Amino acid sequence: MIPVGVSARTWESLVTAGSERRFRVGDVLLRQGDPPAHVLLLLAGRVKALLTLPDGEVLLLAVRGPGELLGEIAVLGGDGRSATVIALDPCVTRVLPADRFRAVVRETGAETDLLRRAMRRLREGEEWRAETAALPAGPRVVRALLRLAVSGREVGLGQSEIGQAVGLSRGVVAAELARLREAGIVATERGRTVITDLPRLRALAASGRGTV
Repeated sequence: MIPVGVSARTWESLVTAGSERRFRVGDVLLRQGDPPAHVLLLLAGRVKALLTLPDGEVLLLAVRGPGELLGEIAVLGGDGRSATVIALDPCVTRVLPADRFRAVVRETGAETDLLRRAMRRLREGEEWRAETAALPAGPRVVRALLRLAVSGREVGLGQSEIGQAVGLSRGVVAAELARLREAGIVATERGRTVITDLPRLRALAASGRGTV
């Protein structure tokens, strides 16, 4: 799988230039505040990106799957890591030192494409934060499920983690999931939610109601 906004030629060049590194569930792939020494290409498994605010609150920013670049924005911008990335599954990656990554980007002429990709990610984050600030609990949970689902169906996160994504307590998330479960829109088990009626969930998200 090739990341959106990255050509097949660039992706193949990056994969070839990198060396394999594997991570176990719970391992930290990148840590917020660390210098941008390398970039990771995620070939297998899922990761979550967490932002720790100055007051200690932790926000879940995204869940990423195979075919993702991790840490490239910090390397291209020369800033410290903006988030902590943790393995949700056993992960297989290719790691490129920052200098090698920048060299491949220059050789393949991918600078503009990666800049557009970075800007798109920033806009996505801003939209999500705006939703979190403006919407009530029901719509927040509904839209979070759609954003966090893998292959459009499964959210392999617990209620506390979903709460981190939308600024809600575990109890509030549990209540909203219970309503969706009773309506036959989702099925839940420990640490996992499956979307069983994707069209209805999307319709709820579009309506802005979030409650059945």
